[in-house]
Amino acid sequence: MTVKDCGHRDHHKEELYRRILYGVIALVVAVLLVIFLFWIITRPTKPTFVLQDATLYAFNLSYPTTLTTDLQITISSRNPNQRIGVYYERIDVYASYRNQQISLPTMLPATYQGHKDINVWSPFLYGNAVPVSPYVAEALSQDLNTGMVLVNIMVDGRVKWKVGTWMSGKYHLHANCPAYISFGERSKGIALGGAVKYQFVQGCTVDV
Repeated sequence: MTVKDCGHRDHHKEELYRRILYGVIALVVAVLLVIFLFWIITRPTKPTFVLQDATLYAFNLSYPTTLTTDLQITISSRNPNQRIGVYYERIDVYASYRNQQISLPTMLPATYQGHKDINVWSPFLYGNAVPVSPYVAEALSQDLNTGMVLVNIMVDGRVKWKVGTWMSGKYHLHANCPAYISFGERSKGIALGGAVKYQFVQGCTVDV
């Protein structure tokens, strides 16, 4: 075999490898383009959350700086998408006051939400003698004296988008639902035995 034949064969191998590489690159680009177009066409809209009501059983600030909270809330979620389902893989709900968590997180059951569907949950939120900072305790004492306390109901978890049989990766979902709870003469709640029920129908801010 001559040197010329070897060089010719090597040239053919290089050309074959080059074509295979170009083919793989073209395939990858085509797949990415299809995924991108699919995402643009079906672009998911984040769910909407509404805090409907809260029933307060206990909300007591004790010496020196501990807070006991016991309430049940009703919160709804709506999927605004026509072609995309939402799978709630893990959702925790808890109460917060001035950016400090004042109840244990309550886990909601994993659930699938179809197109335009609405889910309603009514979890209990508990916080027994939760330590709070002196600043938070002082601010809460002032709010209780004025008869109005802003408690934020926080929703934190992971969701997936579902289109047909395709399921997306996990996305972090965070919702903040403000609940203005009134006390004393300013109370707008409905007495239910030893509890007080407040109607809100309050929209929540949602980030995904």
